[in-house]
Amino acid sequence: MLINQLKNILRFDNIPLQTISMQGKLCQHEVSVLRLDNLHAQVSGNKWFKLQYYLNDFIESGKSILATFGGAYSNHIAATAAACNILGITCIGYIRGEQPAQYSPTLQLAVEQGMQLRFVEREIYKDKEKIMSENPALYWIPEGGYGNLGMLGAADIWNCVPNRETYSHVFLPVGSGTTVAGLLQGSNMNQQVFGVSVMKHNFSLEKEIEALVPNTKRLELLHDFHFGGYAKKIEELLVFMKETWGKYRIPLDFVYTAKAFYALTKKVEEGIFPEGSRILFIHTGGLQGNQSLAQGTLNY
Repeated sequence: MLINQLKNILRFDNIPLQTISMQGKLCQHEVSVLRLDNLHAQVSGNKWFKLQYYLNDFIESGKSILATFGGAYSNHIAATAAACNILGITCIGYIRGEQPAQYSPTLQLAVEQGMQLRFVEREIYKDKEKIMSENPALYWIPEGGYGNLGMLGAADIWNCVPNRETYSHVFLPVGSGTTVAGLLQGSNMNQQVFGVSVMKHNFSLEKEIEALVPNTKRLELLHDFHFGGYAKKIEELLVFMKETWGKYRIPLDFVYTAKAFYALTKKVEEGIFPEGSRILFIHTGGLQGNQSLAQGTLNY
C-alpha cells in the first residue's frame, strides 16, 4: 500500500525515551522525554501521527490533489509538503496572509518539497469553510491536522511509549489541540495531561478539544507560557533553550517545545507534582522552525 512507503522511511526504531532528573521544591522527579523529533527530518514529531489517517483517506478518496492550511511558520505545512513529496502526491498549501517578499524557511522548505502555495488575505482566511466549499475537487486536511482523523492518529503516539500505564502525568505543547486530544483519548483514567498553549489567550482551545474528546476532566491547559504569542520569543526563552541543550542534550524549537519544556520546568520547581510522580514529556519535533533564527543564536 502507498502509505506504507512513507511509514517504512520513518524511523520508528529510533525514537528514544530519554530519562532526565528535575529538582522540585521538595523532591526530585524523573522525567521521560519521548524524542519524536528523531522520527524524520521533516515529517517529525507529532506531525506524522496526525497526518497518517488523512493521507490514507486521501488515497482511498480517488481525488488527485491534496490541500491544507497554515501560516508562514507552520510545522504542519512543512510536514505535509514533505510527506506528499515522498508519496508523489500533488499538494497545495493555503497560507495565511499576503505573499511576502521573502519566504520564511518553512515556506521555502515546502516549495522545495513541491508544495504549491496560495496566499490568502487574513480576513478571507478566517472563513476556511468557504474556501473549501469553493474548491470541492481538492481533498482537504484541516489546519494543523485538526479533526477526528488527526486525533485518532495522535492517539497512536502511545504505541511508542514503553510501559505507558506507569506514567502519572503527561506534558506537551498545544497548537490546534489535536495531539493533546489524541493523547487524552488514549490515556488511562489515572493519568493527568497538561497542555501548554503556544498561542496568546487562545481560550477557545477548551471547546475545540472537547469537540474531539468529550471528557476533558483530566486535562489542564496552561496559557501563561506563550512568550508573546505564536512564533514569538524573548531572550529568556532562547537562553533557556541553550541551557537545556547544555544540561540534557535535548534540542528544542522556540515555537512549540521550548515553551512547553519551560512550563514543565517551572511546574516541577513549584512542587505541583507529588513525590513518586512519573512524568512523560512529548517532544513534538518541529526543529525546522529554528531555521528562522539568526545563525549562532543557539548552541546546537
